[in-house]
Amino acid sequence: MTLIGQFRDWLINFMPEWAAYIVAFLVGVVAIIAFVLVMIIVFIYLERRLIGRFQVRLGPNRCGPEGIFQLIADSIKLLTKEDIVPAKGDFWVHFLAPIVTFAPALMVFAVVPFHKGVVLTDLDVGILYVVAISSISVVGIYMAGWGSNNKYSLIAALRAVAQAISYELPVVMAAVGVILIAGSLSLSKIVEAQTIPFFLLQPLGFFIFLLGSMAEINRSPFDLLEAESEIVTGYNMEYSGMKFGLLYLSEYGHTLAASCIITTLFLGGWQGPLLPPFLWFLIKVLLVFFVFLWVRSTVPRLRVDQLMAFAWKCLLPMALINLLLIGAQVLWFPKALPWGMMVVNFAVAGILILLWSRLFALGGGRVEV
Repeated sequence: MTLIGQFRDWLINFMPEWAAYIVAFLVGVVAIIAFVLVMIIVFIYLERRLIGRFQVRLGPNRCGPEGIFQLIADSIKLLTKEDIVPAKGDFWVHFLAPIVTFAPALMVFAVVPFHKGVVLTDLDVGILYVVAISSISVVGIYMAGWGSNNKYSLIAALRAVAQAISYELPVVMAAVGVILIAGSLSLSKIVEAQTIPFFLLQPLGFFIFLLGSMAEINRSPFDLLEAESEIVTGYNMEYSGMKFGLLYLSEYGHTLAASCIITTLFLGGWQGPLLPPFLWFLIKVLLVFFVFLWVRSTVPRLRVDQLMAFAWKCLLPMALINLLLIGAQVLWFPKALPWGMMVVNFAVAGILILLWSRLFALGGGRVEV
C-alpha cells in the first residue's frame, strides 16, 4: 500500500470515509506542488550559476548571497507587470494557454515513485499515463500561439506541434524497450525490476530517450520554438506579467518531470547503497538535469531542417533497431546473463551512434542514407 493510502486509512478513524479520501488526496497534491516548486527554484538557480561558469562569466550575484534571491526579484517584477492581452486576440484561449501548458508538468508527478510506496497513485499503466499527460502541454503551446493573434507566435506554435509529434515516436519506442525488460507498465515495478540499471542493459534506448525528452521540453539545442534568433521570441511573444512567468516555469516543470521519468526508467529510481532512498532519487534527478545543462551550455542550436531530420532520420530508425534488439533478446534469450546483454547492446549502440553521427555530419544535417 502507498503512503497516501496508509494516511487515508488512518484518517478514517477520525472522519467519514469520503472526507478521508479527499483530505488524503489534497495532502498528496499539496506535497507534490511544494516539491515541484522548490525543485524548479533550485533548477533555475543552478542553471544560471552553472551556465555562468561554463561561459566564463559571473551569473546572478547581486540579489542575496551568491544571487540566491534573484528568482524572488524576478517573480516580484513579473507580478507587478501589467497583464496585456492583444486587442484582436482570443481572450479565453490566451488566458488558459499558460495553465494548460503548466498543469501537465504537475500531473505527471501523480505516478512518479519517490520511494517504495511513496507515490500519489501507483497506476498499473503508469508509463501510458505519463505519455498521455505530457503530450497535453503541446496543446497549451498551440493555444498560446493561436490566442495571441500574432503570425510569428502562430508559426512558433506550429513548429512546436511538428517537433512534439516527431520526437514523441522515438521516445515512446525507447520506453517500450524498458517495458519489455521489466514486464510491467507500472513505474514502481519498473524501478524494483532494476537490479541492474536499465541504462546499462539498453544504452541505445537511454540515449534516444534522453535526447528525445530534451527536444520535447524545448531544451537547447532543440529550443527553436522560443529562440530569439529564429522567430522573435516564439509562441510566448504576446505574453507579459505572470502569464509569461507561468510559461517560463512550465519549461522547468517539464524539465523536472523528464529528469524524474529518466531516473525512474533507466537509473534505478530510488535504489542505491548507504544513502536514504529519497536522497538517491534527488541525486539522480540532479545528475540528469546537469546533463541537460551541460548540453545547453556547449552545443549550438540546430537549424529547423536539422531538427526534423534528426528526429525522423536518426532517432526513429535507431529506436526501431533498439526495439527489435530488445524484443529479440527478451523473446529468444530470456535467461541470458546481464553482462552478455550489456556487451551486445553497448556494441550495437556505439556502432549506430557513430554511423548516424557520421551520416548526419556529411549530410549537413540532412542525413543521406
